Amino acid sequence: MRIAIPKERTALEARVALVPESVSKLVKAGVEVVVEHGAGSSASFPDEQYTAAGATVAADYATCVAGAHLICKVQPPTADETAAIPEGAAVICYLQPAVYPDAVQRLNGRKASALALELVPRITRAQSMDVLSSQATISGYRAVLLGASALGRLMPMLSTAAGTLAPAKVFVLGAGVAGLQAVATARRLGAIVSGFDVRPAAREQILSLGAQVLKIEGVADAEGSGGYAREQTAEEKQKTQDAIKAHLAQMDLVITTAAIPGKKAPILVTEDALKGMKPGAVIVDLAAETGGNAVGTKAGETVEIGGVKILGPINVPSQAAFHASQMLSRNIHTLLQHVLTKENTLNLDANDEITGAMLVCQNGTVKV
Repeated sequence: MRIAIPKERTALEARVALVPESVSKLVKAGVEVVVEHGAGSSASFPDEQYTAAGATVAADYATCVAGAHLICKVQPPTADETAAIPEGAAVICYLQPAVYPDAVQRLNGRKASALALELVPRITRAQSMDVLSSQATISGYRAVLLGASALGRLMPMLSTAAGTLAPAKVFVLGAGVAGLQAVATARRLGAIVSGFDVRPAAREQILSLGAQVLKIEGVADAEGSGGYAREQTAEEKQKTQDAIKAHLAQMDLVITTAAIPGKKAPILVTEDALKGMKPGAVIVDLAAETGGNAVGTKAGETVEIGGVKILGPINVPSQAAFHASQMLSRNIHTLLQHVLTKENTLNLDANDEITGAMLVCQNGTVKV
């Protein structure tokens, strides 16, 4: 079994699929690992660490993937990268087939088997493979730091010789993994924190972190499948937006994290709500890549509307590439333990509860 780890070439991507810690375990298990020169450099994992872990360092991409049975990446392979993949090889990466259908078709054209990391099922057995949760932890933490840097005020209450400074008020919309990490981080920085989520279990978790919960009367719980929230009805959306608008008027920093898998992000901060916010307030929209939770969000940009700054960061986990890669690598390594046999051959069983859910294409057939 030969596993290739190429360098990522997508803009703003600093992560690497497997770090030396995981490579060492694979090599000890009898797997041959080839790493492209500089693959881990942006994440602070130099070639020397991979060599020490037992991997071979290849000079370029083509040499790295030549003869590989499995290629582990972060982002989908480009057209040129796909052309160099050995026919019939397997690829593990973020694939998002609805967003990158061409990438799926190209891989299928090579008769490759592709496992989409983001499609790992949210079941107990697969928790340690869940890249969405691990990377969302990074996003939630970084979102608060980005917001704190953009604010024209300090986060904690401070008593100084020049008088007392009031703490910042932070509101987190959406209490999934990213939202809860944002709540915890803002609390550590000394802010007064409140949060909102349509799911009752998430509201309990907000309270457990010492934050307040925005309660909305007349809106039913919206627990969906797989731990995600279901889409609200038109009436529920209106009531939710009205309550959020009133609450936003008091906030200094807002972190939005609400997303619906496979759909455009719901608008939670309307144009009307923006007009009622304080001058100097900041919104960090973690849903920017799927349209944004705030009106006016632009992916990859910071815009100002009526004195309110709206940050639309993209690929936030890559901003903390060391730990993001470390967590991603552990997720992928656990997945490899699931799909590799004792003889170190790939067993991509389409009927398996985990593997089958992640398979996007196999043996010349697109499965999604």
